[in-house]
Amino acid sequence: MSYLALFVSLPTKASTGRMRVWRSVKALGCATLRDGVYLLPDSVDSAAVLDEVAGHAVEAGGSGEVYRLSGCDEAREDALRALFDRSEEYANIAGEIRDLGRSQASLDGAVAARKLQTLGRRFEQVTRIDFFPGEAQRQTLSLIDDLRAALMRRLSPDEPTARPADIPVCARADFQGRVWATRARPWVDRLASAWLIRRFIDPHARIVWLASPSDCKADWLGFDFDGATFSHVGTKVTFETLLASFELESDPALLRLGALVHCLDAGGLPVPEAPGIEALLAGLRASEPDDDALHARACEIFDWLLQNYKDNTA
Repeated sequence: MSYLALFVSLPTKASTGRMRVWRSVKALGCATLRDGVYLLPDSVDSAAVLDEVAGHAVEAGGSGEVYRLSGCDEAREDALRALFDRSEEYANIAGEIRDLGRSQASLDGAVAARKLQTLGRRFEQVTRIDFFPGEAQRQTLSLIDDLRAALMRRLSPDEPTARPADIPVCARADFQGRVWATRARPWVDRLASAWLIRRFIDPHARIVWLASPSDCKADWLGFDFDGATFSHVGTKVTFETLLASFELESDPALLRLGALVHCLDAGGLPVPEAPGIEALLAGLRASEPDDDALHARACEIFDWLLQNYKDNTA
């Protein structure tokens, strides 16, 4: 494997420039080879950002140059990889997650959820600069997922539990003009699933918001609750189950949207834009007491997201 090495030198009095460079290399996740020499794994993106930092050093009256290092033997390669180790950062986050898990029963549920959300964002920040992920990342992610599930059971006891099963393929022609029902006061998975139904499965669907899953009539198509026609299956949240059921997984933009919904609903692999979308939807949900109006406005957000994903995929 090859690496890019940034060599920077700054005048002693250039404190502002020195701080700017230091903050930049820290945010990028650079490893420090020695004072003034910073490493990143070789990539086009890494080259661009290191060139930019080198330019900051020059602007501050110093020097900055980027070189490619390659041809290391196995021992040297292991030593360089060790410089990027994030185990301590994960351990700190994991310790706070365990502390929160022990105390969450005595906290207000919403307060505990916000604390976990903060820890989740810190975890995402570390994963973005974890170039050689290993067991520490997996263990920390597992702790986050377990605590999120415990809080979900406490705050939303009607949330569906995943069932192991095959997902049969459904013909869209058999699901037209139907009544689709899910739990009231919808959150991400239900909002996105209702959007998917209207946009890609049953354009004339009538969506009913249930006070209780037991209110779902026999001829209605329930989704996102235990016993529903479409719900969590295996590792898939309801949105992903619908994608698989109606053979929509060939659309890369919808798959990206599914990853976002999964991240916000069940945790797992971080999605960079997830915190912003979550904040937007949370504000919308808090300000819109009518579920039909909430869904209509959320549909606009999912339309915009899908278009953005299409543009980026193209």
